[in-house]
Parts: sequence; structure tokens; C-alpha cells
Amino acid sequence: MFTLTHLDTPPPEALKSQLLQMVVDYLGDISPVSLTPSNPLYQLYQYVVGFEVHRYLDSMDGAQAGKPELIMALDADDPATLLGFALYLPYMDDPEACALVYLAVLAEHRRQGIGRAMVDTMVTRYPHAEVACVAGKVPYFEALGFMPLAARGPQVVLNTRNQASPGVVAVQDLAPIFQSKEVRQIHSYLMKQHGEKAMSDAEKQRDRLLDQLAEQANHLIETFTSARRLH
Repeated sequence: MFTLTHLDTPPPEALKSQLLQMVVDYLGDISPVSLTPSNPLYQLYQYVVGFEVHRYLDSMDGAQAGKPELIMALDADDPATLLGFALYLPYMDDPEACALVYLAVLAEHRRQGIGRAMVDTMVTRYPHAEVACVAGKVPYFEALGFMPLAARGPQVVLNTRNQASPGVVAVQDLAPIFQSKEVRQIHSYLMKQHGEKAMSDAEKQRDRLLDQLAEQANHLIETFTSARRLH
């Protein structure tokens, strides 16, 4: 069993560290890049996405419009144990709209309704909800009441309504993270560990994967749009 808690301020440190560990552990599930651990770039993206989420959590400590909100699923018998989380951004100029940024549930607690319960809670608060995911995860969100609207790079954009909100969300800019000294140091370490050719191959593998995901996203939207026209 689990309980849900909603936060609009940063979570306690112990829960925050569990949340960030889930981001690192389930990078392939929650990141649009969807790299596998066998790719040498995997560690680099673990840092980048982990740091992105860390910044989102830190930015909850303020009064700015559109700051992140968090729904956490806690073990009913041990509330100090995090089972899953949904991190989302309210639209700054649309009080009904939000964008789900990251959703994760511990592997051993999946298929127990935790993800659905967190998303349902989010949609109750913000009925005009959007999410972007790879094509393979679209059926999961369709079952939660979302419908595909468009392809965005390697992801499909889904919404609880048949059009996107015209509002604005305060997304984190990843460019400074990729250009940071820490990322350059990690890349240098990986280059020494794996060699220049392996890193070059890893980048080509990542680019091929992103191209494949983009093709899948476009194909899904074309199929969905054609089917909707027929009806």
C-alpha cells in the first residue's frame, strides 16, 4: 500500500536523495534520450538529468509563478520510503494547465496503480495536462486519458485535451549544464576510460537512436491523425 503527498516546496533531504537516486537508476525509462547502460555516454546523461531534476527541486523553494510541484508516493507502512514521484510544471499563465516532466516508480512496485494515482492527482489539480514521451510509452498515457497531439523530436506530445495550452512553462535550460566544468570533466574521464573511438561510436549510436525515436514519433502521429480523420 502507498500514500500520496503533494509538495510545492522542496522535499525533505532524505526523500530528495531517494528521488534523485531513482532518476539515476531509471534514466533509460524517463529520459527522452533513452540510452542503455551499455552506451559509454550513459553516465554523462545520468549526471545531466540528475542535475536537471536537482535544479527543479531547488527551484521549488521560491514564490515565482510556474515553479515545479511534486507528488510523491510513500510506503504506507514506512513513510520514509519513496516508492515513486511525479514532477510537473504548472503553466505560468494558464491556471488549469501543467506539463508532466518526470514520472517514475520503483521497479518492484510497478503495476500496482502508483503511477496512475499520481497522474490522476496531478490532473485533478490541473485538468489541462501535457506529457511528452517516446512512442513506446504512448499506450500507457493513453490509458490515463491522454491523447497524442504532435511529434516533438524523439517524443510524442500528449494532452488531456485535443489542443495544447497556449501558456508558458518554466523549463530548465540544459545547455549550461552540458557546457559546465563538471560535464567536461566527466566526458574527459569517459574518454580516458573508453577511448576516443568508443566515445565517437557512442555518440553515433545515440544519434541513430534519436533518429529512430523521431521516426517512430512521427509515424505514430501520422497513424493517429489518419485514424481520427476516418472517424
